[in-house]
Amino acid sequence: MLTERASGILLHPTSLPGKYGIGTLGKAAFDFIDFLVKAKQHYWQILPLGPTGYADSPYQCFSAHAGNPNLIDLDLLVKAKLLYQEDLDDFPRFPETTVFFDALQNARLPLLKKAFHEFITYADNTEKLAYRNFLKDNTRWINDYALFRAIKANRHQKPWYQWEPALKMREPEAIKTIQALLHEEIDFHKFQQFLFFRQWLSVKDYAHKNKVKIIGDIPLYVALDSADSWANAELFEFDNQRDPTRVGGVPPDYFSETGQLWGNPLFRWDVLKETGYSWWIDRINTNLLLYDIIRIDHFRGFAAYWAIPYGEKTAIEGAWIPCPGKDFFETLREQFGNLPIIAEDLGVITPDVEALRDGFDLPGMKILQFAFDSSETNDYLPHNYIKNCIAYTGTHDNDTVVGWFAAATLEDRKYMLDYLNATETDINWTLIRLAWSSVANTAIVPMQDLLGLGSEARMNLPGTTIKNWQWRAKSNDFTPALAEKLAHLTCLYGRARKGKIKTN
Repeated sequence: MLTERASGILLHPTSLPGKYGIGTLGKAAFDFIDFLVKAKQHYWQILPLGPTGYADSPYQCFSAHAGNPNLIDLDLLVKAKLLYQEDLDDFPRFPETTVFFDALQNARLPLLKKAFHEFITYADNTEKLAYRNFLKDNTRWINDYALFRAIKANRHQKPWYQWEPALKMREPEAIKTIQALLHEEIDFHKFQQFLFFRQWLSVKDYAHKNKVKIIGDIPLYVALDSADSWANAELFEFDNQRDPTRVGGVPPDYFSETGQLWGNPLFRWDVLKETGYSWWIDRINTNLLLYDIIRIDHFRGFAAYWAIPYGEKTAIEGAWIPCPGKDFFETLREQFGNLPIIAEDLGVITPDVEALRDGFDLPGMKILQFAFDSSETNDYLPHNYIKNCIAYTGTHDNDTVVGWFAAATLEDRKYMLDYLNATETDINWTLIRLAWSSVANTAIVPMQDLLGLGSEARMNLPGTTIKNWQWRAKSNDFTPALAEKLAHLTCLYGRARKGKIKTN
């Protein structure tokens, strides 16, 4: 799978530059692929593409299948004659480097609704056939998702577990009545998915034409407030009123002294196993349509997961519950063959997690920021790497390299600089060079580290729910000089697809 020596950049599409308050799937996405080509990169890694819910986190999505309507490019809708340029002339001005999710969603909603009505009224037969075929191809999830979103919109965005009992419990007569009442809103949410998938698959196709592969992300869990948990309650640890009995998280660790209380509903793995893991197979199929390679977030949950009694205020009180991960991955291998999966094996990793990862030959992750703790030796130091792993300077959950180094203890900084035989100058490039020079088959750098940005550009601080996921790059960040500098290292350390080493 990831056996060739290669490298890439981590940049979520929402962080792309653009004039409408958030990165989208238009020109900036295609331009970024061009930048990857100039920098001789193989991979574009992104975060989950789903519609974000609580705290705007891509790890708390309203659906395990649907795409985020915020990513639909408005200029492409003008090109498709679903909007007119004058429709966009009064679009509010937003800061260039920060996403303000609520405000931009309020600005985008009437435009997307206008595009929907233009399509329903004026689309030709070819376009309407394409739309019908899209709905047919995605019947396994899109009807429940669109109904879920329509009811939420009609109920002031209340989560499904606060709806009236008949809808919460999906009583057939109540569902039939609400479908008739909200049919236009339901169709609107289906149409948004048609636009998203059309635009994203166009971006993916352009990436493939340029020999760039997409590394996508699947969170282990689904959000409590999601179409998946509402429509498939039998698969989750709910009581007879469909309230959670236990929820997901992790115990105290590097990121938090009280652990992380995510609040996601836990799977009933015995029920999933009885169905041949059909829900998961459907989920993987959707993600293989969206991505080339899948990174499974919180992989250790397939060996054992931290179960926290519902109602706890922190993640301290919980228990490790075994999971039939070996049987699950054997089923996936029977279905899909060699698994194009990366195991996010961070946190509390025990021998059973390592055995599961290595038993299916899945590459794990090595984070350079975790390597330089002067008080102990660890597997994150590059001299301990194996080839079948991915070396990162940091991830979306880490501070940037510059921010992390500034906050490190004097002893740890001295240890790191001694290990690297380096100075504090351009510390981000020092770590990029270290990742690129390592034996790891794959090396990935977040765009923030490539740009040498500080803590102000951090994407996420685990355990917090405000001011996350907001960072955006500027259009002038993607310079030829930056591409050439990364290309030089990529050629130097044998990670480029082609080209000779250019000396500086």
